[in-house]
Amino acid sequence: MRVPLHPPEPSSRREVEAFTLIEVVVAGAVLAISLMGILLMCSTGIRTARALDRVHVDASSLAAELSLTNRLEEGFDAGDFGDVHPGYAWRREIIQVQTNGLFRVDFAVWSASDPSATESKMSVLLYRPESVQRQLR
Repeated sequence: MRVPLHPPEPSSRREVEAFTLIEVVVAGAVLAISLMGILLMCSTGIRTARALDRVHVDASSLAAELSLTNRLEEGFDAGDFGDVHPGYAWRREIIQVQTNGLFRVDFAVWSASDPSATESKMSVLLYRPESVQRQLR
């Protein structure tokens, strides 16, 4: 095997492979556009997660609490949820439907701090024969 003693002489024409300025600018633009798309998707996901994080309070918790009582009295009652659901208020109206102890209870829950929020309404019928009866006309 022969090993050359002298390195080959460089050719008079030098060929250097490199990117042109246009190629670098186009690559940078493609990278910037793709990064903006990824950031947009991330911010949309975070915004959606924050919207889902809000607690939607409805009247079912009030109905469940009232269903545990044995006696009902006709009337109107209102209040708020305190520390359980701050910023939400409720009202209920108990109406005797029949003289046999059938009552209709109308509930409404709304956000006192956000007027644009929807109001949750619910009506339930409860049979409580032990309740104070009044004569229906």
